[in-house]
Amino acid sequence: MEPTVDTAATAVVTVDNMNVIQRAFAEGGFVMYVIAVIAILALIVIVERMMKMKNLVVDKKEFTDQIFRMVVAGDIRQAISYCDARPAPLTNTVKAGLVQAMNKRPDEEVQVAMDAAVMREMPKVEGWVSFLAVFGNIGVLAGLLGTIIGMIGSFRAVAAADPATKALELSKGISHALNCTAFGLGVAIVCIVAYGLFQHRIQKTENEVIETSMSLLNLVVANRDKIKD
Repeated sequence: MEPTVDTAATAVVTVDNMNVIQRAFAEGGFVMYVIAVIAILALIVIVERMMKMKNLVVDKKEFTDQIFRMVVAGDIRQAISYCDARPAPLTNTVKAGLVQAMNKRPDEEVQVAMDAAVMREMPKVEGWVSFLAVFGNIGVLAGLLGTIIGMIGSFRAVAAADPATKALELSKGISHALNCTAFGLGVAIVCIVAYGLFQHRIQKTENEVIETSMSLLNLVVANRDKIKD
């Protein structure tokens, strides 16, 4: 008999939680749906970037060890093929420099080619991440807008209501305001945290690309006489 009571209690709690969310949207007014749209857009950006970054990041140590070994041996063609097999911002930048080195171009042109590749590749890593900061700000402002609308409606209803219903009308308006505030802040917090984490990952990737390109240039300069035709 006891398990049946526990199961029933769990079901009641689940239904109550669902009712809380539904009631919050009903009491929050149209602004709650604006916040919901922002949350959906933010979720799409977060999931898309997480999936994309898995394909755009390579193991820097393993990659550089292999590439530098090939460069020291003078086998630039094999190094380029190795980059082609692992397309990513780091490998594409290194490949741009290797192609110029294989064509016997001056050191300045090798560096310019890799700098241009960095500018071309980094936007692929950044994607729409900057919009997460925008969504965070809009979430806060939408919550504030809902709060103001709720308070205006509350005071207007109280002014027109008879003394017996004033407390009820006031509580409805306050509930409207607080629901918008809570949901707006919740969406904003998620967006800002995700934005910060992605920015850290993007900056790390950019630093790795720049550092590797500089190291490669120095290695090419020191081993130009070993480069095979």
